[in-house]
Amino acid sequence: MRGFETGQTVVRRDVHRAGRVWGELALRVVAGTGEALVTVCAPGAKARWSELYARARAEGDRSLRTEAFEAMATGEWELAAGMWQETDLLLWKPPTSWFSINAFFFPDGDGRRLRNWYVNFEHPTRRTDAGFDTLDLIVDLVVAPDLTRWEWKDEDEYAHLRRLGIVSDTEHHAVDAARGEVLAILTDPSGVFAQAERWAAWRWEPAWPTPRLPRPVAAARRVAPEGG
Repeated sequence: MRGFETGQTVVRRDVHRAGRVWGELALRVVAGTGEALVTVCAPGAKARWSELYARARAEGDRSLRTEAFEAMATGEWELAAGMWQETDLLLWKPPTSWFSINAFFFPDGDGRRLRNWYVNFEHPTRRTDAGFDTLDLIVDLVVAPDLTRWEWKDEDEYAHLRRLGIVSDTEHHAVDAARGEVLAILTDPSGVFAQAERWAAWRWEPAWPTPRLPRPVAAARRVAPEGG
């Protein structure tokens, strides 16, 4: 399968098991290897999200997030245009792992500074001709820039997704295993975390335009069940 090229725009889609797109985000490729697809996002990048979820992001209203998840359980929602704001995002997605590792950078004087690492628990990669599909399973691990502290986030919402049937028992067991895997590579740094200082110094490539959704990707064709 042809790999993605550095600087290429790709689209991350979050796809519910019913096959409906829950969200789309335009990214640019930093590197693509068998180990991980590394992509980046910057303020202004185009997105589409579930309408209720987009409102929850804009308004900071967690009750709207709950409504959005209940709509996901029914399979009935509409997508609304969105935009990535405030932070630069650097994202590592190992193709077969039930998580991605993210680094968030925020403005600091004339430059950007690493705010935190963020482990997102989600489906393994399913490659498409436009990028890749996954599904955010909501529970996350927030990690300090120096890797000395971490805390779980959104456990209550994850439990609600379990009650709604959005996260199946099989997915739950996979997430539990992934939690242990992530804690192991944090405790004895390996992979991305072994190169934390190098990646903390990363900066957006000035020659790259802000990524945009290249076309309506709701019909993007999957070209392989998995892959980086």
